Amino acid sequence: MHKLTHILVLLLFAGSTVISGQNPKIANPADSILPVIRCSDFEVTGDGSNTEWNKTEWIVLDHPESRSPHKTSFKILYSGTGIYCLYHCEDNKITATLRGENLDIYREDVIEAFFWADEKVPVYFEYELSPLNYELVLMVPNYNGNFLGWIPWHYSGDRLTRHAVSVRHEKENTSAMVSWTGEFFIPFALLKPMVQAPPKSATRWRANFYRIDYDNGSDHWLWMPVGTTFHDYQRFGTIEFK
Repeated sequence: MHKLTHILVLLLFAGSTVISGQNPKIANPADSILPVIRCSDFEVTGDGSNTEWNKTEWIVLDHPESRSPHKTSFKILYSGTGIYCLYHCEDNKITATLRGENLDIYREDVIEAFFWADEKVPVYFEYELSPLNYELVLMVPNYNGNFLGWIPWHYSGDRLTRHAVSVRHEKENTSAMVSWTGEFFIPFALLKPMVQAPPKSATRWRANFYRIDYDNGSDHWLWMPVGTTFHDYQRFGTIEFK
């Protein structure tokens, strides 16, 4: 674990990659509503094999830069205890070297999810997962574009996330990649006090979902178009718990 001062400096810029050449296509992204189906709790395996995932459909992320032929899709569910996310990322190679939690994993291949539960307060939750199965967990206060990420305190017990990754090779014993899959669970207990209780049916949050890949420079996939940064929370879409 890095010293606290070092962590605070590096997290100031966490997830703030500039996204060039994007033309936001939706006048009010909040009007784009994604239904989130309720499920029973299950084990996270990294390959999305649990039958609970059959309750919902894949959502294909947009790739406005169009520098890569690869597709990124994700699914989302929720239970009485937390949120489940599953990403499937087509790829040529894995660009990931950082081995440790809460490092700058957004500088390498990564998947990301942002949840803004209370629009009256400019504070949201950010979660990132690398192909090496290391995570970055942040609560982010964002005041007019000035933001700083804070890692969890007392991060244990029912506040811990669960995450797993699987990488599929073209052939056994080769380094040629076909895809990698990331699966994670975010407990509602970790989101306190931003989230006081598990959401009820018809509850709505603002949210966005991303992928960054470094096969050829920096490529970005996203659910809702943003401006210059993934932290453009005013342009998040809306998820509705069913």
